[in-house]
Amino acid sequence: MLENQLNSEASIHLVVSISRQILSVYKGDTHLKDYIVSTAKNGIGSLEGSHCTPLGRHVIAAKIGHNMPMNSVFVGRVPTGEIYDSELGKAFPERDWILTRILWLAGCEPTINQGSNEFGCCDTFSRFIYIHGTPDDESMAEPLSHGCVRMRNGDIIDLFEEVVEGTKVLIEI
Repeated sequence: MLENQLNSEASIHLVVSISRQILSVYKGDTHLKDYIVSTAKNGIGSLEGSHCTPLGRHVIAAKIGHNMPMNSVFVGRVPTGEIYDSELGKAFPERDWILTRILWLAGCEPTINQGSNEFGCCDTFSRFIYIHGTPDDESMAEPLSHGCVRMRNGDIIDLFEEVVEGTKVLIEI
């Protein structure tokens, strides 16, 4: 089934620009739309524990949260049953909120964003790097995440419907 999805949607791909804090959607060479995002506060990097956003070629390995309500809270990719609001945010200010939908990324470049290198694990998938929703009162267009690519909740719902597992994602400076 995934192979059929890839064949029918192969021309859709995403480009995340760290310097511009923009996620762009393309079909073939045609630019379709841009979304404002927030990447890692610690900058770019691929090592486990760095809390950096990894560069390079990736694919969407899993889509999580289909048909969940907007602002659904996820912990470990599992919905908690909570719906985020400002009161919940105030009650748990230390939580890194993963909301609404998750697009779990896997790296495609061994020793860069897949597997390990001489410095340790650099695997995007095992580092749990996602494109996901975040509280709408969080700042966008500036690096503030713990390594993931954060989006507005309405935007991640829109993007979630545009992509399939296997969609290519390029993260560049």
